Amino acid sequence: MLNADGQASAQVNSQVRSQLGSFGGTCGLIDTFGRHVRYLRLSVTDRCDLRCVYCMSEHMTFMPRKDLLSLEELDRLAEAFIRRGVSKIRITGGEPLVRKDIMTLFAAFGAQLNAGRLRELTLTTNGTSLAQFADGLARCGVKRINVSLDTLDPDLYRSLTRGGVLAKVLEGIEAARSVGLAVKINVVALRGSTATEADRLIRFAHDRNMTVTFIETMPLGDIGVDRIDQYLPLDQLRRSIEERWTLSDLPLRTGGPARYARVAETGGVIGFITPLTHNFCEDCNRVRVTAAGILHTCLGQEDAVDLKAVMRRSHDDTELMRTIDGAIRDKPRGHDFVINRNGAPPALSRHMSATGG
Repeated sequence: MLNADGQASAQVNSQVRSQLGSFGGTCGLIDTFGRHVRYLRLSVTDRCDLRCVYCMSEHMTFMPRKDLLSLEELDRLAEAFIRRGVSKIRITGGEPLVRKDIMTLFAAFGAQLNAGRLRELTLTTNGTSLAQFADGLARCGVKRINVSLDTLDPDLYRSLTRGGVLAKVLEGIEAARSVGLAVKINVVALRGSTATEADRLIRFAHDRNMTVTFIETMPLGDIGVDRIDQYLPLDQLRRSIEERWTLSDLPLRTGGPARYARVAETGGVIGFITPLTHNFCEDCNRVRVTAAGILHTCLGQEDAVDLKAVMRRSHDDTELMRTIDGAIRDKPRGHDFVINRNGAPPALSRHMSATGG
C-alpha cells in the first residue's frame, strides 16, 4: 500500500517500475530530433481470434501467409535491431499467440536475454491462449505481459470482441500470474461503456497487484463504424474516475507513452495513454515492424520502409542495417491523429492489427 511516508513511496515506486519495466543505456539508433530508439514492437501476425470493434472490421481480409516474415526472418530482423542498440522487444499482432510455432521465436529471444544482449522481452495479447502458453513464456524469460481487457461483463465482452469468451481471458490471466508474470491490463476507452466499467476494472486489477492502463481509441483502419461514436477523451474519463477514487500523479516513466497515477484507496496504479488529447511524441523511443516486414517509425504516419525486401535480396545484413539507420534518421517528429465529425476517413488506412499494438 502507498502512504505519505517517503520511504514507503520509494519502495512502491520501485515495485511499480518492476511491474511496468524500464530501460536505458547507450543506443546507436538516434533520430534527427535526438531521440534514442531502444524499443521495437514486432508484429508476428496480422491475424486474431477476436474481432474487437475498435480494432478490426467484422470481416477482415488478412495478408497471404507468403507475405509474412518467417520465424527465421523475424529472428534475423530482431538481431539487427539488437545490434544497433534496441534493448526491449515487445511481441505483438494481431494476436501473437495464434502464430504457429511462436514459442520457437520466444526461445530464440530468450537466448538473447540470457546472453545479456537483450534487456527485456514482453508481449501484448488478448489473453485467450494464455492458459496454454503462460508457463512457456516465463521459461523463455518473459517477465511482463499486457493483456487487452475492456470489460468484466461477459455479455459486453462478447459484443465488443464479436464473439469472445471472457472466461478464457480470466483463466489466462490467472495462469500468467501463477507462473510469476507481471500482468498489466490494457483498456481501450470507449464512449458508452468504459466509464461504467472503469471501477470494476480498477478494483479487479488492484486486488491482484496489477496495473490498469486506459487508452484512447486511435483512428486506424476502416472498422465499419464512425470513430467519433466510439471516442472517449481520457481527460473526461479521468474526471469520472476521480468522482469515486483519489488520484495523485506519479513521476513514473517506463519508456512508453503512459502517464501514471496512484489510487489512494487501493494503493495501486492506473495509466493513461492519450494520443489525441495529449500528444506523447516528444520523447518517443519506439518503432514498429509489421508481420510483413514493414518498418513504421511512427504509428500515426504513413511512413513505411520495406525491410522484408531488403532481407530477401541478400543474406548479408549490411544493407539491412543501413536501411534501418536511414529510417530512424527520418523518424517523424510526431503523429497527426485526429477524430472529428466531418466525415473524413480514418487517419491511416492500415488497421492496428496490421501494425502491431
